[in-house]
Amino acid sequence: MTPPEAQLRLRDQPDKRARLDPARPLTIGREGNNRLCMPEQTGLSPHHAVVRHSSSHQSWVVCDWQSSDGTFLRGERLQRCRPLADGDEIQLGLSGPVLIFELTAAAPAVQPAARAAAAPAAQLAAAAAVSSLDIAGQQIPLDQIRSATVQSLPRHPHIFSWWLLVCLGGLLLLPFPVLFWPLELAALAGWILLGSRKEHTLTVVLRDGRAQRRSFANRLTALSHRNGIRKAIGQSLEV
Repeated sequence: MTPPEAQLRLRDQPDKRARLDPARPLTIGREGNNRLCMPEQTGLSPHHAVVRHSSSHQSWVVCDWQSSDGTFLRGERLQRCRPLADGDEIQLGLSGPVLIFELTAAAPAVQPAARAAAAPAAQLAAAAAVSSLDIAGQQIPLDQIRSATVQSLPRHPHIFSWWLLVCLGGLLLLPFPVLFWPLELAALAGWILLGSRKEHTLTVVLRDGRAQRRSFANRLTALSHRNGIRKAIGQSLEV
């Protein structure tokens, strides 16, 4: 079944429109790697929302993309992807822009010139032409991404062995409590501090088998990027 043609229109600037493509999710935000980039809009997150066609819903859907102020549809904040109806208003954040979802009639096949004239305009059109994500400094097309995962590993995997070695060596200072106890306490503090540090690696696997990786110091940030990529390519999320 062919999806109905649709577009997004900026409520405050009706001449700014972006046509939706069933084969390419429309990512929305302030960052330049979004297909719909609006860097001057206040209240908008770097990666705010995604509008895509869902085969399971058999309709266009809107999804929040880990935005700071949320994405709202019919007055309700999105917790999961929601189907869109003609005329729905998508509120981006509490004070961000409002996009109106509109179904459009297909242009006649005998009028290619008219179809070309109806293409997205100005900056909104240029933004919608972007169809890739910036991963570790490389632009990766959305349709080339197969999966995204996060793996957390200790940053200092051998810290326990070093701590044990220092403790055993410190036994030589046991007859000198003034030296022994500070050394033991310092070794314990170092083990706890360094042993708790982990490196969180986001791995994006492409359809040709290649993998792109990016490291994060914070697990929540890594998971946010992973979930954003999964939403953009239409995959389910995990904790």
